[in-house]
Amino acid sequence: MFAFNFNKIAMPIFYEKVALNTFLKSVKNQNTTIGFVPTMGALHQGHLSLMQQSLKENNHTVVSIFVNPTQFNNSDDLTKYPRTLSQDVEKIQQLHSDIIIYAPSTEDIYEGHVHAEKFDFDGLENQMEGKFRPGHFDGVGTIVKRLFEIITPDKAYFGEKDFQQLQIVKKMTQKNNLPVSIVACPIFREPNGLAMSSRNERLTPQQRQEASLIHQTLLQAKERFKNKSLMEAKEWVTAVFATHPTFELEYFEIADEETLTPCITPLKDKNYRAFIAVFVNNIRLIDTISLK
Repeated sequence: MFAFNFNKIAMPIFYEKVALNTFLKSVKNQNTTIGFVPTMGALHQGHLSLMQQSLKENNHTVVSIFVNPTQFNNSDDLTKYPRTLSQDVEKIQQLHSDIIIYAPSTEDIYEGHVHAEKFDFDGLENQMEGKFRPGHFDGVGTIVKRLFEIITPDKAYFGEKDFQQLQIVKKMTQKNNLPVSIVACPIFREPNGLAMSSRNERLTPQQRQEASLIHQTLLQAKERFKNKSLMEAKEWVTAVFATHPTFELEYFEIADEETLTPCITPLKDKNYRAFIAVFVNNIRLIDTISLK
């Protein structure tokens, strides 16, 4: 089924994939393109920037809002993940009246079989997030593949904050021969430099301000990587967070952008990126920065 919101402007909101498929078939032809922005809701300006990019590049834009259970290795994190559908719809409505929203139930997506497929991402899944969140990327691959099959977009938009996820999605799309172009979009940051994330909503105002340390540390680590040594940069980051009791550093890694393998000896023909995961009062935040 689907519903129209007539409070301000009409916007199609679909809750079932069959109705969404029917609608998309009615608007798509060989001269039109569909852009797709997958989200788990709790939308912020970073999400809206992805939608804006899709609106510029496509005739139609679909946004999914679905908190996917198979990518949470921590059940408490899944329970606490913010669910703000009515506010999300309002934000999308204010952005553009023609955005198509797909807000399915778990049953509509998984049809009674809530489990993750097993994927081979050529080792991309074994680094950083994969080490600390077992099964996470199988869950990501499962939901993105299913959404691609339901929506059949021409382009899909992902933020670079989740850079490892971005590379995983590119690999999954390639290995499954899915006809979707993956578009990487820049990280949106709060005024203090903190990468925008739905999890930021769980921080207190003071924690949110103090969390600017994460981006500040990445910027300084970038300079140390350029001017000193790899080991010095990594040791310095560890020392920074050791002196701040509010934070718990889970990992800091410098890795090859393409393979995500940790850098041991920097090579001139490789592009490297710094990755970090930090807990702030048990709220897990990630960030990344190119070291070019």
